[in-house]
Amino acid sequence: MSGSSVHAGTARSAPGLAALDRLFEPFARSDAPGLVVGVAHASRVVYRRGFGLASVELGVANAAATRMRIGSTSKHFTCLAVLLLAEEGRVDLDSSVRRYVPELPVLAGEPTLRQLMNHTGGYRCYLDLGLVADGLAVQPRGTALATQVRQTAANFRPGEKLIYCNGGYHLLSVVVDRVSGVSFERFLEQRIFAPLGMVDTASVPSDLEIHRGMATLHLAQPDGSWRRGIFPSEEVRGEGGIVSTLDDMLAWLAHLRAAEKTVGSPDSWRQMLEPAKLNDGTVSKYALGLIREDYRGLEVIHHGGAVFGGTCQMITAPGAALDVVIMTNGALANAPELALRIIDELGAEALRGPATPRAAVDRFRAMLGQRYHCRTTGIGIGFGEAADGRLGLSILNFVPIALKETDAGQALTVGVEDIAVGPLTVRTADLAESGEAPESLRFSEAGHEDRFERMPANPPVLADAAPSLLGRYRAADLAADADLRLVDGKLLLHIAGVCGGNTLALEVWSADVFAWAGVSVPMLRGLINVKRDPSGVVEGFSLDTMRTRGLSFQRQPS
Repeated sequence: MSGSSVHAGTARSAPGLAALDRLFEPFARSDAPGLVVGVAHASRVVYRRGFGLASVELGVANAAATRMRIGSTSKHFTCLAVLLLAEEGRVDLDSSVRRYVPELPVLAGEPTLRQLMNHTGGYRCYLDLGLVADGLAVQPRGTALATQVRQTAANFRPGEKLIYCNGGYHLLSVVVDRVSGVSFERFLEQRIFAPLGMVDTASVPSDLEIHRGMATLHLAQPDGSWRRGIFPSEEVRGEGGIVSTLDDMLAWLAHLRAAEKTVGSPDSWRQMLEPAKLNDGTVSKYALGLIREDYRGLEVIHHGGAVFGGTCQMITAPGAALDVVIMTNGALANAPELALRIIDELGAEALRGPATPRAAVDRFRAMLGQRYHCRTTGIGIGFGEAADGRLGLSILNFVPIALKETDAGQALTVGVEDIAVGPLTVRTADLAESGEAPESLRFSEAGHEDRFERMPANPPVLADAAPSLLGRYRAADLAADADLRLVDGKLLLHIAGVCGGNTLALEVWSADVFAWAGVSVPMLRGLINVKRDPSGVVEGFSLDTMRTRGLSFQRQPS
């Protein structure tokens, strides 16, 4: 089942448009949620279709005009809002965020607004912390800022690394509130959406609100059924709160590419597209809420988004005057990959070479299943087969992400565009192509290289590793209590947070290193590094996720 469609374009492009119909045909279902797809060439819409259901519950089809959440694709709108205030001299992008939100603590340093925009500020993220402590409980308004203010440590010093931080963008929303004198949501409407005629676009903080024309978000269940997707916060703002349509987003991309802008000065747009530079000089692909990179010899500018039960990918190839928007409401689709397939089909004349090669499993088969750990940082990595069948890197127990061959094949990399941290790099010279895996290797995160040691092939059994750890703990930065115990032969960490709770299932990597996965939030994964006193007694542990580092749990008296 599909909604309205538009096929426009030259005869030369007709075969490509037919190829898009075939590409998206698997999503034209009458029993499952779907997606909407919009493509424009030289600002003229050439493809505009809806596939699948906007509501499985009501049997309503997706149409090209269906409104959907765009998730983190919202971020560059937030950056533009702050830049508009900077044009008026009301904020300074290179001043500390504490100039505008003074209640924030001084941690490893004071990140600037610009560093929050390009994820180099070092702050932990309230959303990640909330998932760890509260699971999927919906956090009320005020929780986000309170969580950021409560932190006693940061992930890193400002400018040292890049770790995606929704919390930083929430703080940018607070800055817009306080400086502009109107709500962040109202500011976007008045200063960006209305001037560009984006009449179906709005920033909506909660999935519990009802808005016209909105697709329902759907979460697939193991038994083939669906549950309604509800984001676990009632105050999703600059980090990912926008809902929009294909028409509005294609109009926005035309504006982004245009030489003359209706909204934003030339200098603001220059800053929007300027990649971040770390303290050590490393240049990132991440700019201000946008990613700039090369795809097959063609520059592309893009940003994706994910919510509970939906995804988005917005991408433009200025050299080919090609704009693509894909929004899903639960379809089991890889929106970024589908968007690149569209560029392959319709932008072929502008492409200059193959895509960056990905590492083959067969070449490094000796590395499959191997785990490595750094005592200095507490970070653990592993190697496995990625979803595309290529060699994948797992960091902090996350699912393996396909490694790309870089530096003329001398290195394998997972980029910021792939995982929103890093880049993460291992040297091919350190990896075994056959025989025994190496005892150690070098691993780099955002230019910081450390030596990692191989984890034991036969770690201690749970019965030996668990007893010294069992008991009660307190995580002050979560305002949460925790209980580590054995239940039916499983080592479980039960966390009781301010708004809800969570349970993590632990797996032994070594006597002092444990991997964990969320029970109620399976996508949440990480490592635990045990801390002992000189006599070997457990004092506590640090918990790490992809976006939270060194979260301290202190042992409590029994």
